[in-house]
Amino acid sequence: MEAVAALLLPLLLSALPGHGRAQAGSSLLDLTHGIGGLLPRLSRPANHSRIHYAVMFDAGSTGTRIHVYTFIQSDTDKLPILDNEMFQSIKPGLSAYVNSPEMAGHTVRMLLKVAKQTVPRVEWKRTPVILRATAGLRLLPKQRAHALLDQVQHVFDESPFLVPDDSVSIMDGTNEGVLAWITMNFLTGHLSPQSQKTVGILDLGGGSTQITFLPKLRKTIESVPSADYVARFDVFNSSFELYTYSYLGNGLMAARLGALGALGAKGLEWQVFKSSCLPKKFRDEWSFGGLTYQVSGDPEGLSGYKPCYLEVQKVVQGVIHQPHELQDTSAFYAFSYYFDRAVDAGLIDGERGGRLEVRDFKRRAKEICNKLTSSPPSGPFLCLDLTYITALLKDGFGFKETTVLQLTKKVRNVEASWALGAILDHLHNMKIHRGDETFPNPVTCDL
Repeated sequence: MEAVAALLLPLLLSALPGHGRAQAGSSLLDLTHGIGGLLPRLSRPANHSRIHYAVMFDAGSTGTRIHVYTFIQSDTDKLPILDNEMFQSIKPGLSAYVNSPEMAGHTVRMLLKVAKQTVPRVEWKRTPVILRATAGLRLLPKQRAHALLDQVQHVFDESPFLVPDDSVSIMDGTNEGVLAWITMNFLTGHLSPQSQKTVGILDLGGGSTQITFLPKLRKTIESVPSADYVARFDVFNSSFELYTYSYLGNGLMAARLGALGALGAKGLEWQVFKSSCLPKKFRDEWSFGGLTYQVSGDPEGLSGYKPCYLEVQKVVQGVIHQPHELQDTSAFYAFSYYFDRAVDAGLIDGERGGRLEVRDFKRRAKEICNKLTSSPPSGPFLCLDLTYITALLKDGFGFKETTVLQLTKKVRNVEASWALGAILDHLHNMKIHRGDETFPNPVTCDL
């Protein structure tokens, strides 16, 4: 995991080096500053005087997303109020262009059109534009990842928007989980002093997966494998000590590689990676992270849920730590690929989302996997993906089959992700919450 030089908002930060699995003895991520006075409300005040905009790019492993936020500066309240979010995404992710970095810049340039259409021209020069890359670029060699980011930086520099000094970087996985937790608890109203509960978050990306929640038992914190699993900060005059971790290589797409035995494989042009999780007669090319793999079912082998489960189980066993507690009374919000695959499987509505028990993923995985031959699914990887999600939740994190998860894509019409928390840091550093007449130079913040 990359070093954490600073984690967001005065909300978050005490920069600590060396947050990685290999450094079991490193210091705790000490998030010492409060954010209670900074977080906005999702409502337009009766009288408002100024509107500010901010642009955040989420460069994930399977796609790049742009969030254009509109904030209102109230006459009576000097704090910014979140009024609106414009969201759009494009596939594939930047890592797919590892052999043609200029295409990464083209992708960002295309999405910047959304910002130009949303933000009034007169506000462009005062609107910060920021990109944070996640697991897709973390998985690449540093030199290749930086070549992609250099292209993005060039596009930003030639754009009419305000470009902070740290406008383009790879975000640490710990930040990703903590910021998503802060965003979700803010949007669900659980960060107020009156709130007695918080919600946990489960984020399943293409390259990595995060779990973050507020433990109720001290033993949960005391029994972590290393200090990297703990993040502390103050908010609304309350102190929080979170259990949080980001597993690089355990996102849904990376897990496919692990289950297929293709992770780190050489000679991809002549190898065919077979799986009992795929229809027996299926054979096709599949690309991830700039590489193309030949994949197929196993015509002469077993197929179905049980042999598929054995394949995906090896991806999580001995890798994912099981927290001492996962309280049944604590709500967990699950998003990204948890949501997408639940929609694909017909478990929830694609607009409204819904509540599922962990065993609902297992039940549907069994139904689809055991009919691979007679009724192949419309998506050939659906059996593998649902089975992996089941194994990740049960054998990985240790959730009970009866644990209820809230599957969501948006909360109060805002995308469920870390992006809102990340942009709040820059708004704070630019001091617009103080009612300044102009934006001062931003404070450098290394995410």
